[in-house]
Formats: sequence, structure tokens, C-alpha cells
Amino acid sequence: MQDYFTGGGNMNPMLIGVSLFATLLSTISYLSVPGEAAGKGPVNQISLLGLPVVFFVVGYLMLPIYMKFRVTSAYELLEEKLGLGLRLLGATMFLVLRLVWMTLLVYLAAEAMTVMMGLDPKWIPAVAAVTGAVAVIYTSLGGLQAVVITDFLQTVLLFGGALLVVATVTYDFGGFGWIPTGWHANWDSQPLLPIEDGAVSFKLRVSGLGALLSATIWYIATLGGDQTTVQRFMATTDTKAARRALATQLIVGSVVTVTLCAVGFSLLGYFEKNLDHLPESIQLKDNADKLFPRYIAYHLPVGVSGLVVAAMFAAAMSSIDSGVNSVTAVVLRDFISRFRKTEMSEKAQLRLARILAVSIGGFVVLSSTLMRFIQGNITEMTSKTVNLLTVPIFGLFFFALFVRNPRPWAVWLGTIIGTATAVGIAFSGPLTYLLFDQFGINPEVFGTEFIELKDKVTGEMRTSCNDPISFQWISPLALAVTMIVGWVGCRIGGSGSQPQPPMDKNVASPE
Repeated sequence: MQDYFTGGGNMNPMLIGVSLFATLLSTISYLSVPGEAAGKGPVNQISLLGLPVVFFVVGYLMLPIYMKFRVTSAYELLEEKLGLGLRLLGATMFLVLRLVWMTLLVYLAAEAMTVMMGLDPKWIPAVAAVTGAVAVIYTSLGGLQAVVITDFLQTVLLFGGALLVVATVTYDFGGFGWIPTGWHANWDSQPLLPIEDGAVSFKLRVSGLGALLSATIWYIATLGGDQTTVQRFMATTDTKAARRALATQLIVGSVVTVTLCAVGFSLLGYFEKNLDHLPESIQLKDNADKLFPRYIAYHLPVGVSGLVVAAMFAAAMSSIDSGVNSVTAVVLRDFISRFRKTEMSEKAQLRLARILAVSIGGFVVLSSTLMRFIQGNITEMTSKTVNLLTVPIFGLFFFALFVRNPRPWAVWLGTIIGTATAVGIAFSGPLTYLLFDQFGINPEVFGTEFIELKDKVTGEMRTSCNDPISFQWISPLALAVTMIVGWVGCRIGGSGSQPQPPMDKNVASPE
């Protein structure tokens, strides 16, 4: 079981770092970064300036603690400080987050690949099934070592696909004429500070400060509180090796993010020059997420197109296999093993882990078709669904690792209110319309207005409201609320956390 979940605890740090990058990038980012850069603007790239802070916080404050305990499931640490209830809460929130994440990326990958292969949208479920099945098969057979090695190979292919798009557009232009020399007319207003008409505005879709805070908090929360990433660190030999893996992930991630932004710029330049190459259903501003798969499908040479389709397929698999492996580890460690009265044999544990991997993969594939009902840009869609629980989960680890004598009831309260804050911001537009529809409250009270949205499934128009608070502020505000409420609760009274029994050993730990 040690080899299956943590690769034996002695894998190459650079290989682990690339695997971390491949896991966090996923098809979601592979499609959303070019689409965001082409259709909305480049200000999100300011987020890269926060990576040194991420490296310090995760590498020097969190990794030494994780590497000291060498746990199979990160959520074992929660029980030591906060009790069994909060351990199970953290594990459950992680399961929900990763299942939604895998479901969304399988759907987006299948949707993009049907466009690239010229298939009718009705084939999306079949493509999703193939993508999920292939990933689950080699995850269930090989465990984390299979995941990490294939992640490395898939990353090379993915990065090569992005470079091929930039190269072919550059060749078509006869140079780098596609690089924007000014603010494009299709881009949103994206100031460095969230200030509009002389006043602070949280309604602005994107600002430099919002991008910096949101991405920095997301990275720290994901690297420090997500089983998928903690499991990677456990596959290294010691804290220094884990830190090298982290540095590799951040460097590779930065290079590829900049490259994907360049892909977005090149696609914007190409299709602006060749507007007749776009169907009426795709506009440069409103459907920029579709430019990448459209270009791959219709404007790359046949052989090159196949390589990029393979890169897209690889990006999906690298994330699915990582997610399935980590979810399996949490289910086995935090639920099944935790409540078994008798210890399972190594063979039985491995067999159960593989059954769970196949079951989880099947659930993700079947539920992926539900994602077609979600409206919005991929970047916004991700923040409003997949990332809702990232910060509340990290909040649990913050109280467990960095707050002296935390009080479980206060942590529960902070987590609940922080999660409610995240959900409220994510769906602030629909909630504002609901208040108007049910109670007649004018949206102008919240500084927003009515909008007409087209249903992607039926094509029917429906009325809603613009979000009065941008999706960029989900993570910063949820983090602030979680920490303030929890910290105040820990200070004002009640019984502190009690020492817990030693962590269960029914599943062999990598010590």
C-alpha cells in the first residue's frame, strides 16, 4: 500500500514536481488560460508574481510538518488537533471538491475533443467514457508510480502542443505580428486596482490585485490542504526533496502558463485576421474558450493536429488518474480503515483500493454530462464550482497546524460561515435575481443589473443578474471570514481540543 499511494516515499523530486504541475494544470487550465487571454485580457498573468510567497509559505511553513508525520491521508493530521468530526468533515469536503473537479474536466475535455475531431456533440458522453476509462485502468493497476510517470510524459506532449499552435500562427503571420501592441478592443477593462469611477468596486470582473490575491491564496490552499498534492510530497524522501518538487512545480507551471497565454494571443491575432474562418456561433469576445479547439480542428496540418489532440487527451488523463488515486486513498484511510475493528491484509487493501478507483472513475464519467447545464466562461465556471471548497478545507489545516489550542466548535463555525460566503459570492448574480423575483428587491440596491443569458442546452433565453461581487474575490473573502470567525471563536471560550488517540494504522503508513 505504501508503493500504491506514495510511490514508496523515495521518488525523484523533479519527476514529482512535474507530476504536481500536470495534476494542477488539467484540461480546465489548458483550455481556460488561452480563452481568458484572448477574450477577456492578460491581467490574470499578474498572479505569477505571487508564486515566491507560495513557495515560502508551503515550502517552509507547511512541508516540514507534513514530512514529519508522513501520513497517507493529509486529513489524519486534523484528528490529532481537532478531533474525529473535523477530520471527517475535511475528508468529505475533499471528496466533493475532487469529484466535481474531475467531472468538470472530463466534460470540458470531451467537449473540446469532439470539436477537434469534428464529431457531433452527441458523442461527448462516449468520448468522456473513453477518457475516463483509460485513466482509471492504469491508475487502478499501477497506483501513484504509474500516475507520476505518465504525468511526466503527458506534460511533455501537452507543452509541445501549445508550442505547435504558437509556431504555426507565427509561420502564418511571417513573424510575431500577432503579439498585441496595445489594449485590444475585445478585452474587458482590467485595472491593476479594483477601482471604478473613483471608488473601490468588487464588481469588476478582473483586476490585477484581485488576480494576485486569488491565485496566491488558491495555490497555498491547494498545495497545503489538498490530498492530491500532499500525496505527491509524501512520495519524496525528506523535506528538502519535497521543497525541490514544489520549486519544480512552480517553475514549470509558470513557463507553461505564460506559453498558454501566448497561445491565446496568437489565436486572437489569427482569427482577427481571418474572421471568415469562424462560424457565426463563435465570437472572439464571447466564445474565446472555443478558439483553441477550433484552431486545432480546422487550421493545423493533419499530423500536427493529431499531436495536439493527443496533448489534450493527455491533460485530461493526467488529472483524472491523480484525482482517482487521491480520492481512493482518502476513502480507504479516513472512512473504511478508520472504522474497521480488524486490520485488513495488504492484499485486501490493494484489491479494495482498485475497486474504489474503478467505482470513482465510473461515477465521474456518468455525472460529467450534467456539466453541460453550467453557464459561463471556463475560468468563471471553475472558480464558482470546483474551487468553492478549496479555501474552507485549507482553513481546517490552518487551525490544526498554526493556532494554539484550537476549539473544534469554533473551527466548525468558521468553516460553515466561510463556505457559505464562498457560495454566496459565486452565485451572487442568481441570488440577487432570486431576491428580486421573490421579494421585489431591485438589483440596483446591490449595484448590479439584469442580464439575458442563453441556455447552452435548450437555446432558450432567461433573465438573471450580473454578479455584484466578482468571482476573483471568492477565495480572499472566504479565507478572511473563515479565519476571523474561527479565530475569534477560539479566543472567546469553550473547551479546547483534547488529545486524540494515535492515528490509526490499519493502512500501512510510509514510515
